[in-house]
Amino acid sequence: MVPTEPMERHLASASFIRKAIALAWSVSVSLGLVTAITFFFFRVVPVNATTIGFVYLVAILVIATTGGLIESTVASVAAMLCFNYFYLPPIGTFTIADPHNWVALFAFLATSLTASQLSARAKRRTQEAIDRRGEMERLYSLSRSLLLTDPTKPMARQMVQQIAQVFAFSAMALYDRNSDEIYRAGFDDADAIDSRLREAAVRSVEVREDSTLITVRPISLGGCPIGSLALRGGLLSDAALQSLLNLVAIGLERAISQRAVNRAEVARQSEELKSTLLDAIAHDFKTPLTSIKAVTTDLLSEPPSELRQHQRELISIADEGTDRLSKLVTDAIQLARIEGGTFQLNRGTHFPTALVSAAIRRMKALLDGREIKISASDDLPPVQVDADLIQMAIANLVDNALKYSPARAPVTIGLSTAGKKVIICVHDGGPGIAEDEQLRIFEKFYRGKNERNLKGTGLGLSIAREIIHAHGEEIWLSSKPGEGSDFSFALPMAPRNGAQ
Repeated sequence: MVPTEPMERHLASASFIRKAIALAWSVSVSLGLVTAITFFFFRVVPVNATTIGFVYLVAILVIATTGGLIESTVASVAAMLCFNYFYLPPIGTFTIADPHNWVALFAFLATSLTASQLSARAKRRTQEAIDRRGEMERLYSLSRSLLLTDPTKPMARQMVQQIAQVFAFSAMALYDRNSDEIYRAGFDDADAIDSRLREAAVRSVEVREDSTLITVRPISLGGCPIGSLALRGGLLSDAALQSLLNLVAIGLERAISQRAVNRAEVARQSEELKSTLLDAIAHDFKTPLTSIKAVTTDLLSEPPSELRQHQRELISIADEGTDRLSKLVTDAIQLARIEGGTFQLNRGTHFPTALVSAAIRRMKALLDGREIKISASDDLPPVQVDADLIQMAIANLVDNALKYSPARAPVTIGLSTAGKKVIICVHDGGPGIAEDEQLRIFEKFYRGKNERNLKGTGLGLSIAREIIHAHGEEIWLSSKPGEGSDFSFALPMAPRNGAQ
């Protein structure tokens, strides 16, 4: 049950009273310790002024370590007064006859206060380190929870529940600017908090109310506000709060991407491909993807000692996801170019084996250790093609073969000649394709009747076909169930004027 605001204020007052009582008790204990030391060494075991001074300093250090700065400061002043009264002539008065004793007294006070501050500072920094570690653990737990969210339910609602559970906030609310929805947990005055959330998102300003312990922060991604977050109760450092906002931003962006995927599925069924793809890539994906790839590559190049194991694993996941997303965006943009009539060839003379090798290098990050065998005839003639586009077609065919082949089965690329053509064939060891499906295999988004769970957009074969057709050549399929599949295409030989 989430506390209401009056109950929250009552709990805050009770907490303040408990803290005040605890502080008064610890100060009393500190004064009692100084009193006990004074009585013991003055009445029971008499010692000189130097010895009692060291004993007082040790006691003050113990108080600073176990208590805090206030307790140790009070103990320092009390010890200085006792030191003056019982050990500096004239004994039994607070006056000092010998001027040198004034120096000794103030040196003792300065030393005890300095020692108190240093010990209290060390204790505070230790506690801060423990608190930061706890925050990092909770942030890591939240990041794992966000990866396991149910895509069939609103992402923002799930995030509110998970954040409130992990960080134990008494109330929180999340505003998703893209959908104009607000998800709350624990706020009674919905209208008031909703207006603050919208103001923070629109104006990109922070709102903090000390009286109600409410903080409202905007959520930005790429410099653009995409929502806002309101929190009540709970203590987070600025760095942890910013990290939390970044996680929420990633979650909201993931929700946007999920909605885009759902729209793409609807568009696929209604054959509204172009409008949905252009909407999905309306923002310039390539630039942020390049930046993300550069960051993850730089972090992964750090020595193992610089990163914790779970940090390296998370960065590796982000690096692999960036490669996969980059390929999806490239496929979508290329298909949009093809259908938009902006498809132009930049022909050059190239060796077929060099094209295949370059295509394999381009998709090295996606191979994941899979074996690629290349079988080429001797003295293959050069071809006259657009190298970048043919490499993309080969890469799409190899990627398709890797998806359908067993994990340990190699993918074979064969190169041969037939008349004035060079034939490139990509063979996979998959289950094969039934005859009634072979006519549809090059359609956009088509995956096969029994292959609905494979990653990707289903555009690779369609793009490869359009690239080969643009070169005036054909691509064809040869397959039987249980015997794998061969995707083959022809390329025109180049005139004998050299190759690149």
